[in-house]
Amino acid sequence: MSKSLLPFFLVIFCLSTVFSQNTPDAVKRKIAPDVQSALKQENKVNILVIFREQADLHNANQIHGKAAKARFVFDRLQQTAATSQANALRIARASNAYVNSFYLVNALAIRHANAGLVENLAQLPEVARIAADPEIPFEQPDVSLAPVAQRGAVEWGIEKINAPAVWALGYTGQGITVAGADTGYDWVHPAIQPHYRGYNKSDGSTNHNYNWHDAIHEISPLSNDSIPDPSNNPCGVNSVVPCDDNNHGTHTMGTMVGDDGNGNQIGVAPGADWIACRNMERGNGAPSSYIECFEWFLAPTDLNGENPDVLKAPHVINNSWYCSVSEGCTDLSVNELMHTAVNNLRASGVVVVVSNGNKGGLGCNATNDPPAYFEESFSVGATESNDTITGFSTRGSVQIDGSGRMKPNVVAPGAGIRSSIRNGGYAHFWGTSMAGPHVAGVVALVISARPDLAGEVDLIEDIIEQTAVPGYDTVNCGNVSGMAHPNNTYGYGRVDALGAVMKALMLTPVTSPGASPVDVTVWPNPVLDEAIFSIKNYTGKFTVQLFNAAGQLVYSVNRETANPDAVFQIPMQNQAPGVYFWKITTAGPLRSGKFVKR
Repeated sequence: MSKSLLPFFLVIFCLSTVFSQNTPDAVKRKIAPDVQSALKQENKVNILVIFREQADLHNANQIHGKAAKARFVFDRLQQTAATSQANALRIARASNAYVNSFYLVNALAIRHANAGLVENLAQLPEVARIAADPEIPFEQPDVSLAPVAQRGAVEWGIEKINAPAVWALGYTGQGITVAGADTGYDWVHPAIQPHYRGYNKSDGSTNHNYNWHDAIHEISPLSNDSIPDPSNNPCGVNSVVPCDDNNHGTHTMGTMVGDDGNGNQIGVAPGADWIACRNMERGNGAPSSYIECFEWFLAPTDLNGENPDVLKAPHVINNSWYCSVSEGCTDLSVNELMHTAVNNLRASGVVVVVSNGNKGGLGCNATNDPPAYFEESFSVGATESNDTITGFSTRGSVQIDGSGRMKPNVVAPGAGIRSSIRNGGYAHFWGTSMAGPHVAGVVALVISARPDLAGEVDLIEDIIEQTAVPGYDTVNCGNVSGMAHPNNTYGYGRVDALGAVMKALMLTPVTSPGASPVDVTVWPNPVLDEAIFSIKNYTGKFTVQLFNAAGQLVYSVNRETANPDAVFQIPMQNQAPGVYFWKITTAGPLRSGKFVKR
């Protein structure tokens, strides 16, 4: 073929590709069946417009320092959204529709879109899919609202995970910000008000900018009001002060940080500050409200939703909610949108803790609701006071995506947990919703003991998993024995705050943001006879250590390389099948990870 004809054929090929995306059938396939069905039944529908282009964040894990990670991720996400959303925003705004633009996941949430708008958006080649944004009811935990004495004692769950022993070492979560996305928060409750980041304890002044966001902009039809008026909700909509319309959120925050100074020690990390976002209206949420809170946590804004600041982002987010498949989250493209949100938050240096769900009655392989089933979510099951699993705690494995992934990651106290509720009260709740906040509190304690771990999400999660107290079960789930460690009932076990903090204190300091990144890759995974390590961007001496799932050192070797792109092997033929954790200590940064021996 003549070289002079190549540009011509390339142009024709590119044009044909674009046009093939915009044939009537191709356009229709972009529109989710439930959106098409809803438009046939009513004039308007709430939709999510998902764009093809997604930001490339793979280099984020080579950046150290939480602020540097967050700035890199924020800038990349904003650039991607700005270049791909322009046409869709112009069309949507011309129709006078309510539009919420998300950069965290490169999508638009549009309220009350008509058929013409949906079709016009679907014709854009940059649009990958138009999905429904359904209202979703929240499964409430079991609750005991009987009067609870104002007792002066550390709660059993706090004692069980050894948090007081960490406090005795001087680590209470000081300097750390935890966050919650939930039904809202009664910020003036005496157990949590002193710990609210927007509250100045010295003079009693408040500043809710960058500390609170309300993602509820209208009344949910699932609230079944005869007239959907904001006055029906005790918090209204678009609240400019933290408010809880349900009790659930206030209860979870109490478990993270609660301490009224008068003996009510209900929180794991009472020295930490908290910020929050309401993502449910009287227990009813939607994918768009969940994503809006996730995005706000990446770079909190002022009360006008302006001037985002990644330096105000939390270190850990508790998510005691899920978007149930049985209740509306049936479109896997929407699930993947939330998956992207979790991935991008983690890339920015934020630990995402998620309750694993209360579907223990379904037996094995029941962890199938987002965001609990995502690999990147740190999912938490619930235990009784004797360290046995609760009957309601959802078991793995994950089947919805065909992965067979093990879940939960860990377990924590979740039965009869006494914590704060609205109007200054206290109550006992049961659920994995109560277990997750214990783990978020442990994250705060670990980082307060080792501030250089801030932003090192994988390492923090590994520490908590490696130091958890193993749990065993007679039930085998997901082709994994209940007597194996980890397993699909307890994960790696019940969290141990003291063990996690002590392990963190023994780690080599994490590299500073300005240091050259050391990149370590391990393959294959799972391994058979040997694990092959590739270490790049480093020359000099280093130590390789391998630990089994019980935390026992099973292999250690000192090595030295003059090659900045070195490869070496660790023999595994004499090691038992299971999960192994590796740690490479260099003169500068520490690297760690895990793999499976088959």
